[in-house]
Amino acid sequence: NLAKIDNPKKVIPTTIEIVDIAGLVKGASKGEGLGNKFLANIRETDAIIHVLRCFENDNITHVDGTIDPVRDKEIIDTELQLKDLETIESRIAKVQKQAVTGEKSAKRLFEIFQQYKNVLEQGRSARTVVLDKEDRKLVRDLHLLTDKPVLYVCNVDEKSAVNGNAHVDAVREAIKEENAELLIVAAATEADIAELETYEERQMFLEEAGLTESGVSRLIRSAYTLLNLETYFTTGPDETRAWTYTKGMKAPQAAGIIHTDLDRKSTRLNSS
Repeated sequence: NLAKIDNPKKVIPTTIEIVDIAGLVKGASKGEGLGNKFLANIRETDAIIHVLRCFENDNITHVDGTIDPVRDKEIIDTELQLKDLETIESRIAKVQKQAVTGEKSAKRLFEIFQQYKNVLEQGRSARTVVLDKEDRKLVRDLHLLTDKPVLYVCNVDEKSAVNGNAHVDAVREAIKEENAELLIVAAATEADIAELETYEERQMFLEEAGLTESGVSRLIRSAYTLLNLETYFTTGPDETRAWTYTKGMKAPQAAGIIHTDLDRKSTRLNSS
């Protein structure tokens, strides 16, 4: 709408980079398949979108022979948890001596590491450990795989695109204590939508399928929520542009995304 008002020379939308990390298999934490490479790739991400097969189709085989998204989820969870447990045990060994001698930060780190160790040994993810803001600062360099925010995308057939199915219900039940999000998407339907050339054709297709918007649009919005991001816009004759910032940022810091000097000048003005 802003672009329609200003008719700028260029329009720059906001973006989120989604990386397809395929091939994570049972035993990855011990180096099976390309396990170490894929686990390293996951460590570099800010969040995880875990796509689960929630549809039946005899023409598309499953590596394990049956359709069970909860089992599939748990296989991946286990591999990530085992790698995190390895990380935590290594950190405990390093900080334990300092904790015994009474160093305050080391003692608190040791306590937090023990909390992580306990939940991981129970087959639960690190994100289930609730920490306050100060404790979060202490462990921000851990980069635990199962501490990353996660969105489960249930890939369903066309008839289940609106309300889901029994597989989706099972996933929803399995993640209820995980502090994770769930999204229902029919990938085959999304492929059909992508082939349509005009907005009007896409909207007509969505209406016929009983949907109000595409799964891609919902995925983008869910990803923003997952990463705690929001967008503001600037516009003029040269450019209309979307800028992404972290929710809760103060105005000078959000404006500083456009130009770092603006952030520094605003900070000096506010502190004088």
